[in-house]
Amino acid sequence: MPHFSKIAGLASAVALSALTAGAALAQEVTLRLHQFLPPQANVPALVLDVWADTIERESEGRIRIERFPAMALGGTPPELMDQVIDGIADIAWTVNGFTPGRFPRTEVFELPFFVQDARAASAAYWQMFTEHMADTDYQDVHLLATWVHGPGVIHSNRPVNTIADMQGLKLRTPSRMVGQLLQILGAEPIGLPVTMIPESLSRGVIDGAVIPWEVTTSLRVPELVNNHTEFENSYPYTVTFTLAMNREVYEGLPDDLREIIDRNSGADLSVFAGGTQADADIPARQLAVDNGNNIITIPEADVAAWREAAQPVYDSWLADMQSQGIDGQALLDEARQLMADYQASH
Repeated sequence: MPHFSKIAGLASAVALSALTAGAALAQEVTLRLHQFLPPQANVPALVLDVWADTIERESEGRIRIERFPAMALGGTPPELMDQVIDGIADIAWTVNGFTPGRFPRTEVFELPFFVQDARAASAAYWQMFTEHMADTDYQDVHLLATWVHGPGVIHSNRPVNTIADMQGLKLRTPSRMVGQLLQILGAEPIGLPVTMIPESLSRGVIDGAVIPWEVTTSLRVPELVNNHTEFENSYPYTVTFTLAMNREVYEGLPDDLREIIDRNSGADLSVFAGGTQADADIPARQLAVDNGNNIITIPEADVAAWREAAQPVYDSWLADMQSQGIDGQALLDEARQLMADYQASH
């Protein structure tokens, strides 16, 4: 049983024991879950399906979650959040960076070399969502979870050992924050949906991509490029994710069904999702090793130069936040402290 529902079995038993014969015939609900990756990819298989199966089991089938992978309900990945707001989908998993600037406060977790642990960042992200984002960035939806992936990696058709090696590399970028970082380092950021990476690599549209190890397997990246650059004990970048639900659909659920959603959402689900995604990096990386690919690790002593080069991203973001009336430095300080607190207690 996944971490986020450790106590769900007991709670479910208590709730079900209270049902009357009439309540047993209560409302049944079908929810459409939409997302952009193929069903066999790690997040759908290891996170979203686990969550959906748990909801179905604990509701004894009264909640049915239809899964629509790879944009099967139509539209493009940047439209996922609006599809939830508009009721095209009831639930969607999406990348905040698909819509640059729309969720400004989340970008604190996308600052370069800031996150060190996916579980700590995912927990901190949820806490900061509840305090700073529920009535601002996400006022139009009901969030179920917030998380980040494991360490970012540069996958490229030529080796990247130093900042100078980044010069002129056309790299797919997942967000405006990562795009700014790549540009500062001398690369050319190319905005593309993650699902277009294989074709774009094959056709030479891009020289590589910045994605975590775990997603490389479903995209066949280790077969398309031979070089992979990691950073010792550092996340050069990360991307923030949200699992969002249509607010009216959530509020319209019967109390007992809404309680099932509630107890399987929030901080525990966020940490489970971020941690599961980071853990999936290990077998994915091993596939590249087995393939004989060139895996470069920038030693911790050399990461300082990259971190220093990335400082303008912080300066730009803080200025952008200030222009929107948001105290970016306070968000940065709070996120850093929350992540440290999590790591100290786990």
